Amino acid sequence: MTTRIHPTAIVDPEAELGDGVEVGAYAVIGAGVEIGAGTRIDAGAHVRGPATLGRDNQVCSQACLGFDPQDVKYGGEPTRLVVGDRNRFRELCTIHRGTAAGGGVTTIGDDNLFMAYTHVAHDCRVGSRTVFANAGTLAGHVEVQDDAVVGAFSSVHQFCRVGRHAYIGGYSVITRDPLPYVKTVGMKPACYGINRIGLQRKGFSVETLKALETAYRVLVRGKHSVPKALELLRGLEEQPEVRVMIEFAEGSARGLIRDLPGGGRGGVG
Repeated sequence: MTTRIHPTAIVDPEAELGDGVEVGAYAVIGAGVEIGAGTRIDAGAHVRGPATLGRDNQVCSQACLGFDPQDVKYGGEPTRLVVGDRNRFRELCTIHRGTAAGGGVTTIGDDNLFMAYTHVAHDCRVGSRTVFANAGTLAGHVEVQDDAVVGAFSSVHQFCRVGRHAYIGGYSVITRDPLPYVKTVGMKPACYGINRIGLQRKGFSVETLKALETAYRVLVRGKHSVPKALELLRGLEEQPEVRVMIEFAEGSARGLIRDLPGGGRGGVG
C-alpha cells in the first residue's frame, strides 16, 4: 500500500508513517509520531509526539492528538500518547499526553468512537469499544473500562473510574465511580437500573441479565453498606459479570454512585 501525503500537509522528518497512511490537506504530523498502517489523518488534523497510533485509525478534520497536557504542573517532561487500532476521532476531538506525576502515558485501546468535541485529558486510560458522544469530557487520571458509553456533554471528575459496559447519560456530572452495567444519569447522578437494552443488543444472555439485576438490587437498592452488600453478593460470584461488579466496587477509591432518582439514597456507607 502506498502512503499518500497531500502537498499542503506538514510531516516532520522524524515522524514514522506505516503503509497506506493517508495525510490530508493542511494536516500536521509532528516529530516523534508513529502512525500505523492504514490510518487516515484528515484535512486540518494535528498529531504531536511523542505519540503512537496503531492501524486503521481515523483522525478527522481539526482533531488534535498528542498535545501537551493541560496541567499547571507540567514542565515539558517527555510523556506519551499511545493509541490502539481502528479508533475514530471525529472533528475537533482533543486527546492529550500524560504527565510525569501521573505515569507519563495516556492510553486508548481499540475500536473506540470519540464524537465531535470530545476531550480525554492527561494520564487517562480508555479501554476498547467505548463510545464518547459529542463533548463528552474526561478530566485527568480517569479510567474508562471496556464497552462503556459516555453521553453527550457529560464530564467525569479526575481519578474516577467508569465501569465496564457502564452507560452515562447525557449532561451528567460524574464525581464518583459509575457502576459497571448500570445506567447512571444526571447532574446529580443517580442509578436507573442496569442497561438492559444495551446489554441485550450486545448479546448478554437472559441468565446473565437476571444475575446482574439481582446484584443491582443488592448493591444499589438494598440500603446496605458497601461491605455488607458485597458480602451478600458472594454467592453470585460464579457469574463473571457479577464478579466484575464486585471487584469494581472493592477497588473504588472515590466511592460508588448508588443514589436513586429523586434524591433517594441507594445504600449507606
